[in-house]
Amino acid sequence: MAEFRVLEIKQSVFEDNNRQADLLREELKKEKTFLLNVMSSPGSGKTTTLTKTINNLKKDIRIGVMEADIDSDVDAHTISETGVKVIQLHTGGMCHLDADMTRQGLTALGTEDIDLAILENVGNLVCPAEFDTGASKSIMILSVPEGDDKPLKYPLMFSVVDLVLINKIDVLNYFDFDLEACKERIKKLNPKAEIIPISARTGEGIDKFSDWLRREIKNWNEG
Repeated sequence: MAEFRVLEIKQSVFEDNNRQADLLREELKKEKTFLLNVMSSPGSGKTTTLTKTINNLKKDIRIGVMEADIDSDVDAHTISETGVKVIQLHTGGMCHLDADMTRQGLTALGTEDIDLAILENVGNLVCPAEFDTGASKSIMILSVPEGDDKPLKYPLMFSVVDLVLINKIDVLNYFDFDLEACKERIKKLNPKAEIIPISARTGEGIDKFSDWLRREIKNWNEG
């Protein structure tokens, strides 16, 4: 039988990415630019949530947004209506962003006049959770129609984030979604994660999320 070499590449890829992510975080810390990584499945309401939140914060905080998608620029057009700086990132078929791709986006966006840089990651509950983007904080949005069992099915995603927004609580009565059971499942996976129920459509909970961002940005700049 012919001999051949087996190269275990996955770990080295992650290790290199983690080094790049740590370096990017250090640079952003010096610049006093807070990078927020936003993850979720498609249709959870990321863009609507961000639009409402940006409108809450933009008078006091200079904001830039990177919209990451495999294709299209629909979300970038939507965010641009808020008046903040925004660019569209196409991933060329990849279902996530890593630290180097994020750095490229930040370079194109320009961070010299930005206090809060938001990365709206590709809609996916698997790949984005595996790659450190260099973000100051990472959050994910879970919508009520997706079901309260998602923490059981995608534990890594819920384990790596600092905050979970449970969106579309305005339709709780129409779905078999146990809010308290969902919170317990998230806390079991990630005791440090904060949880804020919101409705991007009605605006419920957006002020609380905005206050969380203000606090985290302040801590980032003063830490």
